[in-house]
Amino acid sequence: MTADRRDAFITHEVLNQPEALEQYNAFTTDPALRASVKLHGAGWADAELTGYGALAGGEMIGLGFAANENKPRFRPVDRFGHRLDQVEFHPAYHRLMELGVAHGVSNFAWRQADRPGAQVARAAMMYLHTQPDQGTCCPLTMTYASVPVLRQHDAIARQYLPLVLSQQYDARFLPAASKTGVTIGMGMTEKQGGSDVRANTTRATAIAAEGPGEWYQLVGHKWFLSAPMCDAFLVLAQSARGLSCFLLPRFAPDSRVNAIRIQRLKDKLGDWSNASSEVEFQGALAQMIGEEGRGVATILEMVALTRQDCMIGSSGVMRQALVQAIHHARRRKAFGKLLIDQPLMRNVLADLALESEASMALTLRVARAVDRSPHDPAEAAFARIATAIGKYWICKRCPPFVNEAQECLGGAGYVEESILPRLYRQAPLNAIWEGSGNIQCLDVLRALAKEPATRDTLLAEYASVKGVSALLDQAVAALTKSIGEVEQLEVRSRGIVEQMAVCLQASVLIKAGNGVVADAFCQGRLGDGTGRMFGARVVEHATALVAATFLE
Repeated sequence: MTADRRDAFITHEVLNQPEALEQYNAFTTDPALRASVKLHGAGWADAELTGYGALAGGEMIGLGFAANENKPRFRPVDRFGHRLDQVEFHPAYHRLMELGVAHGVSNFAWRQADRPGAQVARAAMMYLHTQPDQGTCCPLTMTYASVPVLRQHDAIARQYLPLVLSQQYDARFLPAASKTGVTIGMGMTEKQGGSDVRANTTRATAIAAEGPGEWYQLVGHKWFLSAPMCDAFLVLAQSARGLSCFLLPRFAPDSRVNAIRIQRLKDKLGDWSNASSEVEFQGALAQMIGEEGRGVATILEMVALTRQDCMIGSSGVMRQALVQAIHHARRRKAFGKLLIDQPLMRNVLADLALESEASMALTLRVARAVDRSPHDPAEAAFARIATAIGKYWICKRCPPFVNEAQECLGGAGYVEESILPRLYRQAPLNAIWEGSGNIQCLDVLRALAKEPATRDTLLAEYASVKGVSALLDQAVAALTKSIGEVEQLEVRSRGIVEQMAVCLQASVLIKAGNGVVADAFCQGRLGDGTGRMFGARVVEHATALVAATFLE
């Protein structure tokens, strides 16, 4: 067949197909993030964040695809039948973990604790990490959040904290004392209880002496043990004086593998690069940490931080979905014009941009409160209630947000070659992890009822911008009235917490000083109640908003 004859079968030339978004700096292209980091006192970390932003928009994109395409594998036994209870990961997973640990996703805030804004800088680091891959965020956030709990016992702290704060990721299956760095997991949930951890049945029996720092044998199960490849786990079990917290290492003190029997890895909707497991404890050895019978209070110090990271994770997923949509719209033509130049598409993108920025802004405001909590009771109270508010609202907004971003790409956003399907599968997770939406709403009510300072600091946050936006002032007045109407408060709590969240987002955007963004958000979220779909309301200055959202 001649060349001319072959050419006759060429059906088309590939045109109008945007290239993949693979090489960009996720920090320097995000003006809102840069401004928020500076606003909350962490501008000194710009160099570190710029470096990690280049990785998050570069090498880590490909690593995220590889780690999710090659799921963890459970190896219960070796070829001779010896029990292993190990989980194997693709090299891409280990590289993502290596980068996260080295750059501080799990430790930056604690290593820089003497600098104001350290928690803000670390939150921004986590925000960058979660954009190319979400699964590795699980062990990284739990390791980060374990520090306040580990500090409750001096001997345990001396053993583990240097390894938790290490910038070296060590994946070897060895006792912690033989490693250059460790990761920490968590296990609270059991079959019969779920979120009701006080219904846990796992038993802890003292080997000799009782109390904090002493060794116990654990017998029972965990329906979810997060990240079973970690070097140790914070778990809850029933001891002689009630539900207590324990540090359960993968290796017993005699260096033998501890009696943690992995039953299976969970077959999850998403979060494929990470392993979640169901386990049994068959006399596993663990040290009590914290006061006996106060296990929930002990581990809640960890949970408060992991809930903050749920906010960060959902905000990061939204950001990645948004930049993919904007990148596509700037390069794809339809009906003779670029998508970005078509008013309806531009309005949708602008509305998504408002939602993304508001989520990130509230998240970093909470990080600032966490940073200041040790020395400022008002900020501690704000962190207490705003974490539950933000965790509820931001995580709930993530799934419809990602779905709308998918639609901006059309069919291309529904095929696995795009990152959007992975983000869509990931989107519901943070609303479930660390307490579902109902748990967060009940927690807000509990804080308002038992910790009056939380109500005071919340209202003070709103009052700090009073008079700037009439819409916000009206919404806050209505919210204050709703809080005071205690009849059927529980059944109305979702609506009330939603109001709290949107008013908080509006207030932090106003304080950020970008009047265009703040005004558009207030108009779109605090108006007459119409326009619940993204893009249903006309966004003022949509062209400028989209242009300033992602600086390619």
